Amino acid sequence: MSETILFDYWRSSASYRLRIALNMAGVAYQSINVDLVKGDQKSPEHLARNPQGFVPVLEIDGLRLTQSLAILDYLDQTRDLNLLPNDPAARVQAQALAHAIAVDLHPVCNLQVAKHATQISGGADGMPGDWMTHFIRPGMQAFETLLGAYDQTPFCTGNAPGLADICLMPQIYNARRWGADISDLPRVLAVESACAAHPAFAAAHPDQCQPTPT
Repeated sequence: MSETILFDYWRSSASYRLRIALNMAGVAYQSINVDLVKGDQKSPEHLARNPQGFVPVLEIDGLRLTQSLAILDYLDQTRDLNLLPNDPAARVQAQALAHAIAVDLHPVCNLQVAKHATQISGGADGMPGDWMTHFIRPGMQAFETLLGAYDQTPFCTGNAPGLADICLMPQIYNARRWGADISDLPRVLAVESACAAHPAFAAAHPDQCQPTPT
């Protein structure tokens, strides 16, 4: 079987999701850094992998895959991760939780978007931090309320981590990075504690994956 290669960036939320899932699946992989700050994602070499110029890109099972949610679905189906419930009603509710972060909140707080907002604001004081916190805190508050419908612990939808947890943890990292206050969100913080204690999540944390300076 061909080697599994993850083209990622240590602070990329989408890449962080895949690192968690690969760890959960016990899939050994080689990580190749695509430096988003330096613009490596727009290089001809990376655009040949993904014409969108995004990370992550995962080479696995002879395939080259893009889009983190799609790749998570592939890993779930091929590695039996049980990221979503089998019951259709419970499944769609769990997906809604995950999408609230990955589809609605994360894209508007993407580094590329925040940089453009900073540019068109003329480099206004507080940017891009003000942009990030403007969206992150309300998004996390809504997620906290959504979690209340489940009344399940320790993870978002039950006793084992699932798709919603995989999407949530990178967003918590971003909240703390940009100074968005989440201290009054007890359900979110409880899930964070449970995930932080899980080896697959701990090993995927950006602090553990930051490239060594050269």
